[in-house]
Amino acid sequence: MEIFGVLLNELPWFLAHMATALGLTLFYVVIYMWVTPHAEIKLIRENNMAASLAFAGSLIGFCMPLAIAITNSVSLIDVLVWGVVALLVQIVVFYLVRLPIPKISERIEKGEMASGLWLGVTSSAGGLLNAASMTS
Repeated sequence: MEIFGVLLNELPWFLAHMATALGLTLFYVVIYMWVTPHAEIKLIRENNMAASLAFAGSLIGFCMPLAIAITNSVSLIDVLVWGVVALLVQIVVFYLVRLPIPKISERIEKGEMASGLWLGVTSSAGGLLNAASMTS
């Protein structure tokens, strides 16, 4: 019976963190799609694997540091602040990836897998480094 009481005490915090994470993730998706010149959802609906890889890597790159922020936060405000930092890091990564491949969005639109994979992996790597930096 004690476990049930603990669960009921923790459930509101779980719901608050989950709602915050979902809201931040939705906010991230909207901002990321606004920043990138290519239409991710349209391309994914058209079965463009390059767009799917790029967007999935970006989403993972955002959610990794967000998960660390939730794990280490002392308040929901902490989660919000670090969620915005994670968003900004992903935007910076997108622009840095364009330095060696300036027309990466056009390549992704054409379905060039190498470009989609490059953007997706660098986005994930940026998120991993961002997450690690939040814990030190």
